[in-house]
Amino acid sequence: MEPREIVAELWRRIQSRDWDAVRDLLADDFVLEWPNARVRIRGRANFVGFNRSYPEGWSIEVLRIVAAGNIAVSEVRVPHPTVGPHYALSFLEVEGGQLVRGREYWVEERYEKPAPDRARWFEPL
Repeated sequence: MEPREIVAELWRRIQSRDWDAVRDLLADDFVLEWPNARVRIRGRANFVGFNRSYPEGWSIEVLRIVAAGNIAVSEVRVPHPTVGPHYALSFLEVEGGQLVRGREYWVEERYEKPAPDRARWFEPL
């Protein structure tokens, strides 16, 4: 599979909660960083364990995936009834048909009123 297909398959398997199949897409020493939170998840077992333990009610909406070389970038929306919807922007590296590294940025979906001196340039989505 090409990097774009591997990332699409990752999100399909996460959505279906097929954790053994998710594990198969990850290198044993997979590392995922969340720079804005200043944390990382090291190892595929920890990645699967964290995602498996997340409170139920969420779903995955893949908005886009683009790839160049061995890197694929995905934008997903993750609605959740109690936590609220979030977006994840993921930069994922593939080697030997498996995901080896990633950097993700998670943000909450909410309207932020622009500051008065900037409001003239913005409109709500």
